Amino acid sequence: MAQWTSAIGAAQLARLLNSQQERPAGPGTRRPPAYRALADGIRLLVLEGRVPVAARLPAERELALSLSVSRTTVAAAYESLRSEGFLESRRGAGSWTAVPAGNPLPARGLEPLPPDALGSMIDLGCAALPAPEPWLTRAVQGALEELPPYAHTHGDYPAGLPALRTTIAERYTARGIPTMPEQIMVTTGAMGAIDAICHLFAGRGERIAVESPSYANILQLMREAGARLVPVAMAEGLAGWDMDRWRQVLRDAAPRLAYVVADFHNPTGALADEDQRRRLVDAARSAGTVLVVDETMSELHLDEGLELPRPVCGFDPAGSTVITVGSASKAFWAGMRIGWVRAAPDVIRSLVAARAYADLGTPVLEQLAVNWLLSTGGWEQAVDIRRDQARENRDALVAAVRRELPRWEFEVPHGGLTLWVRTGGLSGSRLAEVGERVGVRVPSGPRFGVDGAFEGYVRLPFTVGGAVAEEAAARLAAAARLVETGANGATETPRTFVA
Repeated sequence: MAQWTSAIGAAQLARLLNSQQERPAGPGTRRPPAYRALADGIRLLVLEGRVPVAARLPAERELALSLSVSRTTVAAAYESLRSEGFLESRRGAGSWTAVPAGNPLPARGLEPLPPDALGSMIDLGCAALPAPEPWLTRAVQGALEELPPYAHTHGDYPAGLPALRTTIAERYTARGIPTMPEQIMVTTGAMGAIDAICHLFAGRGERIAVESPSYANILQLMREAGARLVPVAMAEGLAGWDMDRWRQVLRDAAPRLAYVVADFHNPTGALADEDQRRRLVDAARSAGTVLVVDETMSELHLDEGLELPRPVCGFDPAGSTVITVGSASKAFWAGMRIGWVRAAPDVIRSLVAARAYADLGTPVLEQLAVNWLLSTGGWEQAVDIRRDQARENRDALVAAVRRELPRWEFEVPHGGLTLWVRTGGLSGSRLAEVGERVGVRVPSGPRFGVDGAFEGYVRLPFTVGGAVAEEAAARLAAAARLVETGANGATETPRTFVA
């Protein structure tokens, strides 16, 4: 019986390998042999999670043809991977990817490090900040006071607590978007909301248009659901959406869904203007595409005097085209797993009905805590704390990276939690690999793209500031030097750092 669980074709593997930029050769360094470069490329794809563990690789002859190299080169690369524990083979069953004994399985998303690892590792993988106290404690205390009546019920509220649905609807109305509680469903975070939407609207094999780059965890969620992702390139820098490309994709590909982050886009930080929002809604309506708008970053505007455009759903008064997703995770705290969907009442009813076969509902206590925050004014004060933290961290990180890595290029966003950085020609995948060895964890650009795009980028979140930001930049600079010279990173050991 074969021990592989999936397969990757020769053409697909070739595309992924060709997306990896060659690292610049430092003074006195030699290019590795072709078989070694091929083995390194496949190993990086496995470590990045872009080629799954236990995936059957193409036959040597097929891959050689796709890469325009000799079969001997591929055979030598496969043998090297077998000797390192990254490949297993059996006669008649082929060869499949593996990880050496004792190595952790590669993460396919951006999971946070366990707290006990934070002493020696600076974690720039997860764009989330600590809770804004004392508001978390006050919210939980307020929720406990409101809990007794709910404790006498079964506790399952598939659409969410009526009080929280009403509060969220009132907040949309206050923003100029008239909304009824029947248009709101409370979910377990924004991920839970988008997962439910994808299962309702986009069955296996359906096309979903996504920004390129886009939020890595959402891209992976959609892949796991069997969607066919159609990337639409963002405009340069912080210019937002490229509307000519969006119109073309919506017209030609006719995707069932489109997923966008209009407010302080993750990872670029771009803010779509009102004209772009209006035109995208019009184009989606004409194409019959449902537009899923992620508003999780919308309240994290960091610069004074910034004029915010209307919400995207404001350009769809009938609610036939736009579904909006919000969350407490980014603006308040990632540990508060409360999200919500705003859509037409019939869509909400369908989502609620489908939920009976998923998670049944969202925890009551957390819903009460968020409702307490939203209805007492605590939310606004907590978000002010969050903005101050993010602004200070952003400015410290920008200064440190500019000082330590002057060749790296980026534009400073006016809000959000992420900096999208071009790494001066270095491979983002190699920087991520070497970075962990020198004590800084950073996600590489390809995690945010489709089929290996953005190899020359990394994402840096505004989660550390002060001396920690300076140390993070110093460790990134050390990783960059090792990548440039072709070293394996084993010569530098991360020192313990306590903020």
